[in-house]
Amino acid sequence: MRWSQLYVPTLREDPADADAASHRLLVRAGYVRQLAAGHYSLLPLAARVRARIVAVVREEMERIGAQEFLLPALHPAELWRRTGRWESMGEEMFRLTDRKGAEQALGMTHEEVFAHLAEELRSYRQLPQTWYQFQTKFRDEARPRSGLLRVREFTMKDSYSFDLDEAGMARSFEAHRLAYLRIFERLGLPAFGVRASSGAMGGSGSVEFMSPSAAGEDLVVRCPGCGYAANTEKALSALPAVADPAERTERTGPAEQTERTDRSDQAGTFAVEEFATPGARGIEELAERHGIAPERQLKTLVQVVDGALTLVLLRGDHALVEQKLLDALGASAARPATAEEIAAALGASPGSLGPLGGHGLPVLADEALRGRTGLTCGANRDGFHLRGVSIGRDVRVTRWADLREVTAGEPCAECGAALEVLRTIEVGHIFQLGRRYTEALGVAVAGPAGERVVPLMGSYGIGVERLLAALVEAHHDERGIRWPAAVAPFDLVLTVLPDRGGAVAEAAERLCGELGAAGVRVLLDDRAERPGVKFADAELIGVPWRLTLGARGLAAGTAELTARADGSTRELGLDAAVPELRALAG
Repeated sequence: MRWSQLYVPTLREDPADADAASHRLLVRAGYVRQLAAGHYSLLPLAARVRARIVAVVREEMERIGAQEFLLPALHPAELWRRTGRWESMGEEMFRLTDRKGAEQALGMTHEEVFAHLAEELRSYRQLPQTWYQFQTKFRDEARPRSGLLRVREFTMKDSYSFDLDEAGMARSFEAHRLAYLRIFERLGLPAFGVRASSGAMGGSGSVEFMSPSAAGEDLVVRCPGCGYAANTEKALSALPAVADPAERTERTGPAEQTERTDRSDQAGTFAVEEFATPGARGIEELAERHGIAPERQLKTLVQVVDGALTLVLLRGDHALVEQKLLDALGASAARPATAEEIAAALGASPGSLGPLGGHGLPVLADEALRGRTGLTCGANRDGFHLRGVSIGRDVRVTRWADLREVTAGEPCAECGAALEVLRTIEVGHIFQLGRRYTEALGVAVAGPAGERVVPLMGSYGIGVERLLAALVEAHHDERGIRWPAAVAPFDLVLTVLPDRGGAVAEAAERLCGELGAAGVRVLLDDRAERPGVKFADAELIGVPWRLTLGARGLAAGTAELTARADGSTRELGLDAAVPELRALAG
């Protein structure tokens, strides 16, 4: 390929709206152009990288016996209604009505359509089945950002397994887990699996594959000791217990400069007492003005979960993870209640709320509160709090669950080592779905004894363009992209330096032909540009090797070989160039 004929619109300045390295470099290097928010055109260089990613993924899918399909991107609403996801998917789903009045959706994922095809399975002898495709998905992201990392239209490799029993589903799941790890290793992408929430997909379990990156939107908890790893939506830790004293001494206010002691009304508990807290409308202000440590406060949140008000209780220094709340209640949507909704239910403003009183709302409490006594919480009266509150005696908990966000430094639940929290990009997600979709869509086969058996299903996704962006996040420097050899658009840039007689250009043409015949993918930079421009562009687009040929080198029978990865340079004899470069290109 000649650079003079290739469409590579490089830019010298970063795009103003780019907030991630991959966004900035893919635009600058002429790989992508934005059509609208969340919609990108892939230009020739990006199309070449994408094709190489797809080839690796396809090889690994076929290695585990998966069969390739291509399904429609436009789905009838009826299929999604049968699984209940027409309603639960919410505003992220693109919906439309055709000219005949039929409701349709642009597919966010294809569980329903693949399960619909599986209705033609008849016998257990046809199982297991593993089916996959590369297809465009559509998600109406509220805030698309970071170039290809969060978009509204993208290609996904999604695969689906159908098995007769739990053991079969576990085997299919493990085959995909190992295939994904091989994919990331072959692509040169640092990634690891973590325990994750299944969210709207449902099912008995899931694993996300995460690549560490400052541009990521997901936080992962990982143990450097035993390797435990989980998304914060699923992570647990061995939180040290807080000792509740039999009596407590604390200041009643900074202005009074006096201390009082609250005696317990029975061993290990306190009598509930209301006290004035003017101007203290939150955990931090209560700690600062009244000396009550956050871990001894009871945080009361009012959430609207699937349309119903629910009280959520946490320790004062802990944060709620919304997905844990949804998982605990089997709910599809949650949001903080408005000030008006809170006032109507509890009679107070946020900052003065507590679970005591005749509010009649269900109470969901975090496990870290179990057995706690002598706590302080809002009195449901603005400007007042309660102290001496004991869980169980004073607060009737409807349900207990792990709801809090794990933070760095907490002990690992499996080995006790201090946990670390990493920012990551999700590059793959696999699910054990069970029978949710096959039951809803009436998929059944005849079992070994002729009985009716509903197959179990798995779902496995990789975002192709997100992989492309994640690779740039992992492999770049101040000069541009540094593609791993497995995905680079070309193996080599052959840079021709200007000469008066044309001998260098002629030799470069000949060498380019020989390299191409040997299987080396060469980009011949034959442009009438200054050497500095050619070198800068080659570094920007990130091809692994650059071979520079000039008049002086030609006379000596050599060319200069530069590695993009580390900038190292050495002389290469032209007579040995083809076999050596073929070996470097793999």
